[in-house]
Amino acid sequence: MHTPSTETRDGVIAALVAYLIWGFLPIYFKTVGSVDPLEVLTQRVIWAVPFGALILAARSQWPEVKRALTHRAMLGWLSLSALFIATNWFIYIWAIQDERIFETSLGYYINPLTNMLVGVVFLGERLRRFQLLAVVLAAIGVLVLTISGGQVPWIALALALTFTVYAVIRKKVVIGGMPGLFVETVLLAPAAVAWFFWIMLSGDAMFGSGGAALTFWLVMAGPITALPLLCFALAARRLPLTTIGFMQFLAPTLQFGTGVYYGEMLTVAHLVCFGFIWTAVIVFSFDAFRAGREKPLQAKPAEA
Repeated sequence: MHTPSTETRDGVIAALVAYLIWGFLPIYFKTVGSVDPLEVLTQRVIWAVPFGALILAARSQWPEVKRALTHRAMLGWLSLSALFIATNWFIYIWAIQDERIFETSLGYYINPLTNMLVGVVFLGERLRRFQLLAVVLAAIGVLVLTISGGQVPWIALALALTFTVYAVIRKKVVIGGMPGLFVETVLLAPAAVAWFFWIMLSGDAMFGSGGAALTFWLVMAGPITALPLLCFALAARRLPLTTIGFMQFLAPTLQFGTGVYYGEMLTVAHLVCFGFIWTAVIVFSFDAFRAGREKPLQAKPAEA
């Protein structure tokens, strides 16, 4: 029997595993950096299917998958969410390989703030005072980088917006995290397999021809995709939403660190931008903590 203290401990461990994997993902994509981003994406989709199937079998979640595949509206929404997550994955992989880790980090820092803006614009939600301040600070940071850097940080904005839209769509579908991801990858798999066979026949595929080590890492794209989502879903059942909210910034912080490690150019404009973003994160976290104390809120005990 799990006590509240062990539930919290297990939740923190699961969340740490999820955010550590997400945070160090740039290292993985650097490891397979000799592979074309589109081939990396196809391998990620293909190998996520069998690994996801093993998790579903272990957790007896096949009924959820069957319900999604036989429900026309649900299948339609998951088809749309699959397109957005595939777009998000491709932009992320390409950006890492193009030595733009700082922009990917920025994208996932501002993602919670774009979530709030979508809630205001499309769902009629209202921002609290400190939430509004966090959004303004983040907007100033992006504006500084745009003006000083001479270009809009489109990678960061694209990552944040595609993932926000993905999250909004997934909220419309009553399905667990793992079953939902499995259905999405199954829907993407035919195109991924077709593209893989095409590049295999044309002799452009790195899978199998780039050496045993590279082939192994491409296969590992499956568990690297599915495992953190499973851990996150397990954590969400055991931890308050405020705790999850604080911990979500661990991943982009680690991504930022990997950018420093790989020696990416950090300009003054980047430093000023991230200064505003980090201040916005502090304000956002303070507001979440304050709101959590005023009205304790537990995460929904949804199935992972």
